[in-house]
Formats: sequence, structure tokens, C-alpha cells
Amino acid sequence: MMDSASPTWLPCGRHRLDISFPRVMGVLNVTPDSFSDGGRHNARDEALRHAERLLAEGAAIVDVGGESTRPGAVPIPVQQELDRVLPVVEALVSELDALVSVDTSSPEVMQAAAQAGAGMLNDVRSLQREGAMKAAATSGLPVCLMHMQGEPGDMQNAPYYDRPVEEVVFDFLAARVAACEAAGLRRERLLLDPGFGFAKTVEHNLRLLNRLDRLERLGLPLLVGMSRKSMIGKVLARPVEERLSGGLALAALAVERGARIVRVHDVGPALDAINMTWAVLKEGC
Repeated sequence: MMDSASPTWLPCGRHRLDISFPRVMGVLNVTPDSFSDGGRHNARDEALRHAERLLAEGAAIVDVGGESTRPGAVPIPVQQELDRVLPVVEALVSELDALVSVDTSSPEVMQAAAQAGAGMLNDVRSLQREGAMKAAATSGLPVCLMHMQGEPGDMQNAPYYDRPVEEVVFDFLAARVAACEAAGLRRERLLLDPGFGFAKTVEHNLRLLNRLDRLERLGLPLLVGMSRKSMIGKVLARPVEERLSGGLALAALAVERGARIVRVHDVGPALDAINMTWAVLKEGC
């Protein structure tokens, strides 16, 4: 269960997100090359319709990403990312009044997204790009810090840890929290993500999930994303389109171990699994 010091709500721009219970973040990739849905929602209108479906199924947040971070991906020009992301963020805010998270590491995109009405920033590089920390601090938005070794282009070449849980949680994420606080990012605006599938073997991923409660000791809300990832495919020998059942099991386990935001592609089934898990957990309170 969540540490008593952790916040139970997040101020997300015009929205106030209650995280006293688990919430679902729906994935909206506006990229041609994301690992499971690249090219499906590139056009503004199709992105808007997909976001409507995510919200109708119960997503509390729509996470918009304009740069693929799949293994082997390469960075794109900032202007290209802006051109992909901003029209979608503006439409989701103005037409759907959605709570939008923007999955980006670029300070220019962070600033523009915040001005367009986004309510959260989600950075796989944990604000380590030049200027990202300042952009996030001045945005006034909550920020998710994620663990990753290296860059998406090389992160899966040979990931290695002597102590996977300790290195991810205490050596990296705790240090990033301290750096954020020193830069003026108040603690109550931070969330943490161990980065399942980012510079990790299947064994690393399984161990991190098994011991996710250790990350909870940092006293900040936990966000996890395992939907459709290769860890499911490798354990169950399933292609991307057949990983839903495995993903639901992982989502339930993550909630049992303290996750408060679960990032998924299949919102409806995930919400059912999470709500059922939460109903059981509440009986033990």
C-alpha cells in the first residue's frame, strides 16, 4: 500500500487527479514507428477519435507521445516532435477537456505542451536532457521520472546490473528526485516509474515488479507501464497482438504492490482488472 507520506492527489493544470486509488493512463502514440501501434493515430482527427475511445473506456489520463522510445529508436528533430504532438494536445484539451500527459524528453515540447493545456509531463530520460529540468520546473506540472540506462537506440544491447532493484530505485531514482528538488521541482509534483522494458532483461523486469514495494519507500506515487511489452512475449511466447492477458496480470500485480497510475493500450480490460484488484485490497485495509 502507498506510504502515508505520498500525496493522494496531483494538481495537473486545470485538473486535479485523485490518486487515492489506482488510475489508468491510456496510450496515444502519434508516431509512425512505435512498437505496437505505430502509424495508427498519426492524423489529428484519428488521434482525437482514439482519445475519445480511451476516455469512454475509463482512462483518467491520455498520454500523448510524438517520439518513439522503442528499443532501437533514434531521436527525431524537435520541430518534428512539436508538429506531431501540439495539434493533438490542443484538440484533446479544447474539444474533450482531457487530462493530457505528454511523453517527451525535449524541453521545447514540455514548454509548448504546458502552454497548450497539458496537465502532466512523462519523461523516459528523467529530465536529463539539457534544459529539461528547467522547463519542467517552470511548467508548474507534475512530472514522472523514469529509469533507463543509455538511450532507446542502444538500451537493450547488453543491460547489466549488480543489484537491479537497488540500482534502479536508490542509486538512480532517489538521486533524480534529489536533483529535481534542488532545481526547484517540489516533491509533491513528482512521480516515479522503474522503466519496465527500458534497458532491462526479462529477469530484471520480473525482479523489479516482484519488489516494486521497495520503490514505494521513496514516498512518491508510482506509475508503471508494461502493456504489450516484450517481457510478456518472452515469458508467454506471444506476439504483440496476443499479450493482453499477460498485461492484465502484470497490471493487477503492480497495483497490489503500490502502483497508482498504470499506463496501458487496452483501457477497458485493464480498468476492470485494476478495479477488481483494488476491491480485494480495500478489504484488507
